[in-house]
Amino acid sequence: MSFNIDFKNCGDIFSLPEFDIYKIRALDAHEALVSGSGTGADMTLWHDLPERTADEELSAIKECARNIQKNAGAFVLIGIGGSYAGARGAIEFIKGRNYNLKTKDTPMVFYSGCDLSPDSMNSVIDMISERDFYINVVSKSGTTLEPDLAFKIFGGLMEKRYGKRGAAERIIVTTDPEKGLLRELSKKCGYKSFDVPRGVGGRYSVLTAVGLLPMAVCGVDIDEVMRGARDAYRDFMEAEFSDNLCLKYAAVRNYLYDRGKCVEIFASFEPDLHAFGEWLKQLFAESEGKKGGGIFPVFTAFSTDLHSIGQYIQDGTKNQFETLLWPESPRTDITMPEGAPGDALSYLSGMKLSEINRSAMISSAAAHRDGGVPNLTVSFPRADAYSYGYLTYFFEKACALSGYILGVNPFDQPGVEAYKGYMRKLLKKPAQ
Repeated sequence: MSFNIDFKNCGDIFSLPEFDIYKIRALDAHEALVSGSGTGADMTLWHDLPERTADEELSAIKECARNIQKNAGAFVLIGIGGSYAGARGAIEFIKGRNYNLKTKDTPMVFYSGCDLSPDSMNSVIDMISERDFYINVVSKSGTTLEPDLAFKIFGGLMEKRYGKRGAAERIIVTTDPEKGLLRELSKKCGYKSFDVPRGVGGRYSVLTAVGLLPMAVCGVDIDEVMRGARDAYRDFMEAEFSDNLCLKYAAVRNYLYDRGKCVEIFASFEPDLHAFGEWLKQLFAESEGKKGGGIFPVFTAFSTDLHSIGQYIQDGTKNQFETLLWPESPRTDITMPEGAPGDALSYLSGMKLSEINRSAMISSAAAHRDGGVPNLTVSFPRADAYSYGYLTYFFEKACALSGYILGVNPFDQPGVEAYKGYMRKLLKKPAQ
């Protein structure tokens, strides 16, 4: 089993004469990305990051993680957008969404600074009230409201519990390597710090210390994550369209978009991939939603949502296509028992639950195709560290290529700043 994309539910798309232009556009996008001649080229240093990441950097991350594991029962990741979404997606992808409830020798992980809800903040405060904890505040600029507020609150709690010197030993900053408020603060207070590399935007930063440190704290083998990403980098450097699934995916989604399919439904039949889907939403929405256009990404949890929005997908407006995420082998399995309650399901006795889940995936894909919703299935061996690294790099590169085909800069996010201006006025922030 290996990484693959099944396009059959999109029809015989690759043989259509009108698809040829999308092959050319995809190849041109690839050349622009690799050569650094495309828009926003100064923010494409994530592209060969898996090849450039030094063993020394990974060793420093692992050493820091071991120290946290030794001295804390809780780890609070403070960040918003790419500063936390990728890490959360990775942890749940690899360790499961019930990671905190499992018996383990690694700290519980909590997320803050990703909303402004007092209830959400207080729930985390309650959970760490009787646990030793560390803070990892992640912000390239150090001036984003949500994580700044969370850092102010949790930093104050930490100083109250451990004193200034003790708090300084338990606060880790991941920020710009040279400038910004957090960089200045880390130097002044002596915080342990890691870099958000230059030329790597937040939503493309999960394969740096931004995501790797939280992963390592939770016991994820980050060497395997980077091995997967490295293999993906090498696989998708191939510029022959017929051999490059990244080029094919970027071309297909733009072909469908130009034919009215302006919503991409990312879906998975594995609940542990839900947070990964949230990261995908940010990756594609911030990269492509510009100039009054772009494919709108959403995530659905199947088979749960087949009993809610599944009705709309099947019979509603036909402006969507689906990208299904499918691990070929589950981490565990269940064999349906014989002679148990539920006689109506006796025909399933002895069958693996994973087989039933696979049948649901195949059936829904066929039904949605017949209902006018083309779909493709991205399959990978299993939800582990290697597959996570491989899949993450695939989507990062595909997103960049797709943005170039669409004709936008995939690496900026000017629209994100709009609400911040109104917030500054409402909160009466003094002029700088």
